[in-house]
Amino acid sequence: MLPEQDIIVTVRTEYLSEQSVPEDDRYVFAYHITMTNCGTESAKLLSRHWIITNGDEKVQEVKGAGVIGEYPLLAPGESYDYTSGTVIDTVVGVMHGSYRFQSEDGSEFDAPIPPFTLAVPNKVH
Repeated sequence: MLPEQDIIVTVRTEYLSEQSVPEDDRYVFAYHITMTNCGTESAKLLSRHWIITNGDEKVQEVKGAGVIGEYPLLAPGESYDYTSGTVIDTVVGVMHGSYRFQSEDGSEFDAPIPPFTLAVPNKVH
């Protein structure tokens, strides 16, 4: 198994109506991430790379160290959960990307974040 297949990323999204201002085209979403190390070696998260595409196909890239200021070390079988958020200016959008990890031997690899939809409830059919 390739290292990037050892880290499984799952996502759950949530529309935050109380922080959104639709009349100003401001739609706020939380995303709840779980990353699980299904491999046989520990791996430390180094950075993230997000690609956020709104409903008008406008793309925004976000790169940065760690996640929410943390650099979790996942032993085999361990999971790490965190919540973050994003703002888009359309009622629907898509996010995907990757996490950069370092394995015990010092080699680095990317774990893919599968595409997921950001959508205001009852606005997309």
